[in-house]
Amino acid sequence: MVEIDAVVPWEEFRPTLERVWRKPDAERKSRAGRKPMDAVLMFKTLVLGALYNLSDDQIEYQVRDRLSFMRFLGLGLEDRVPDAKTVWLYREALAQAGLVEALFKQFDGYLASRHGSGESVRLLRTYPELKLV
Repeated sequence: MVEIDAVVPWEEFRPTLERVWRKPDAERKSRAGRKPMDAVLMFKTLVLGALYNLSDDQIEYQVRDRLSFMRFLGLGLEDRVPDAKTVWLYREALAQAGLVEALFKQFDGYLASRHGSGESVRLLRTYPELKLV
């Protein structure tokens, strides 16, 4: 995970991810309520789930349990961890927008620069819930 984190420039995913994950200010009724989880953090949770073949419930549990997962996501011990429902909603939003394939192709490009191609395809095959569209 440390190597993936070093190779992948996660912030380059942010504009695409936030178009799906965040409501535009005009559509928001108010600023009240809990702040949404960071879009890049949520994408990284999908990568973790794919790497370790975890269900949404297992992602939540393992992020709370493993310091290496927390470090990969950039979370501290006191930070809020995405719950299983949030992970599911995020994955569904990406699938509905038809962005899963494009995002993982971009992700694969960064991995290919270091390890050869095909890593994200393997991840998608081991984690079919990502729904290639």
